[in-house]
Amino acid sequence: MASKIDNMFAASRFVLPEQRELYLQHREDMKLVKMPELEQDELESFHYLIRDSAREDYAITITWWQPVKEDLGKIFSMWGVIKWMDQNSRRVKLVNDEESRWIQMEAIIDVIP
Repeated sequence: MASKIDNMFAASRFVLPEQRELYLQHREDMKLVKMPELEQDELESFHYLIRDSAREDYAITITWWQPVKEDLGKIFSMWGVIKWMDQNSRRVKLVNDEESRWIQMEAIIDVIP
C-alpha cells in the first residue's frame, strides 16, 4: 500500500498542473544515478571484448551511462554486434536486429559476452 508521501495526490482533490509536473519531475530525478567508477583492468577487459566482437562477429551486451542532469544520468543496455569502431571519436557502433547505436567508449560501464 502506498503511503501518502509516495502519492501526494491521494489526499487532495485538486492539484494544479504545475504541481503535478514538478512532482513527476522530482520522481524522475530520484531515478538518476551517478556514473560508476571503473578500475583500469575492467576497462581493459571491456575493450578486449569489444575488439573481439568486432573481429569475430559475435553478439555482446553493452551497458552504458548517459548523462541527464550535471553528474547524474541513466543506465541503458543493448545487445548486438560491433560493426564499426571510430578511433578518432572514441565510439563504437552496436547493431542488432531492431536498431543500431553509436556508444561513446567513456560511457561504457559493462560488457557481457
